[in-house]
Amino acid sequence: MANEKQQAPRPEGPERSEGPSGRGRRPDPEVLAKGRRRQFSAEYKLRIVEEADRCGGESGAVSALLRREGLYSSHLAEWREARRRGALGALKKPRGPQGKRRDPVVKENEQLKRDNARLRRELAQALTILEIQKKASEILGIPLKDLENDDGA
Repeated sequence: MANEKQQAPRPEGPERSEGPSGRGRRPDPEVLAKGRRRQFSAEYKLRIVEEADRCGGESGAVSALLRREGLYSSHLAEWREARRRGALGALKKPRGPQGKRRDPVVKENEQLKRDNARLRRELAQALTILEIQKKASEILGIPLKDLENDDGA
């Protein structure tokens, strides 16, 4: 039995710390049809990076931390690089689509197209009203001035 490895006694209670995805619960053995990407808060990332830094030169301490938290070494490497670039602010990635800068000429063109469409609708409405007025005057027997022959003189 000299070849058997000695294992440290396991502490009582939950093995994993309470992380952002509720790691204190028992995992569901059901395999999901579609995997779901884990998301970590900036505070959690910073806490893990600082805890890994405190492990220092202890053999296997960082690996034990990563196993306990269910993380990969690539997570730690990315988070350390992000912290080096700008600490907590760099760890927070902006969410959603990035806004595109719009060319002012394109913006003005779109506005002019909207104005043109609105004016065309108003013109069509005015022409319809004139047609209705002409028909009403014919029915009521009210003579209209002949606008085609009237040059405004």
